[in-house]
Amino acid sequence: MLPDEITDIVERAAALVAAEYVLPDVADRIAAHLGERLRAGAYAGAADPAALGALVTADLQSVNDDLHLRLKHHDEPLPEAADDPTDEHFARLAARTMGGVARVQRLPGNVGLLEIAPYVFPPQLAGDALTAALRLLAGTDALLLDLRGNEGGSPDGVALICGWFFAEPVHLHTMHERSGATRQFWSAAWLPVPRYAPEKPVHVLTGPRTFSGGEELAYDLQQLGRATVVGERTRGGAHPRIGHRLHRHLELTVPVARPVHAVSGTNWEGCGVAPDVEVAADRARDVAYARSLEAMLAADPDRPAADEVRAALAALA
Repeated sequence: MLPDEITDIVERAAALVAAEYVLPDVADRIAAHLGERLRAGAYAGAADPAALGALVTADLQSVNDDLHLRLKHHDEPLPEAADDPTDEHFARLAARTMGGVARVQRLPGNVGLLEIAPYVFPPQLAGDALTAALRLLAGTDALLLDLRGNEGGSPDGVALICGWFFAEPVHLHTMHERSGATRQFWSAAWLPVPRYAPEKPVHVLTGPRTFSGGEELAYDLQQLGRATVVGERTRGGAHPRIGHRLHRHLELTVPVARPVHAVSGTNWEGCGVAPDVEVAADRARDVAYARSLEAMLAADPDRPAADEVRAALAALA
């Protein structure tokens, strides 16, 4: 990369962070740090956009470890558009991944499994696919919600899914923007599928890849007492971001708001979602499955198909 090109990218990144980052005092420190690093020649050796993105990202995150703040490299050229350059990418990805519905399965014992990956897409991209999955799972007696491969997504998509678990709308969190504006997020008031009965056990599976919107879904259900989180602590990224095209292969992502949860009064930024039952991520499904079967038998030992439940539990032993 040419020196003038590198200087232009880094200076624009610093200016955008100073103007938009959700925490103004931190924004000034990050922007100043980038300027100091630029003047010190820290980026002069960047041979290509990927190398520059990695160097700048490390410096952006060195101040307060915000994992949403980065100069992200894209292999495919970014569109020259005024809005977020990844919007088209996510629309194509949602279409290609069935709206993030990676797996819908009935396990022996009538335990449902719903895997959502790679993202919780917004309702306009994935609402039909998500509600179709929820309809298929409505008749199960317990649910495993697998978010171990979920790397983020839309708060509106999270609100849609949360609406399935609560009979009435529930206040999830309030989003606080840098400008002082706020927006409340509530679980969906209506869905075109039956609600999941409140007495049915729900376990959410998490791991070190679970991030952002995936973390929010786990956190919401945990904090509201509707689910037990099983697995490993998540990555810890709560601040929603917007994207800016600074180069045909580089996107600056800037966090512009912070959620304050209605129950905890805080969020999972920097600390992740702590599991209620801590086990290795690759064991989370079996552990949660066994817990679900045990809970079903404890609630009703003479339930219909109790023999299937016992057989499934024995197979896990």
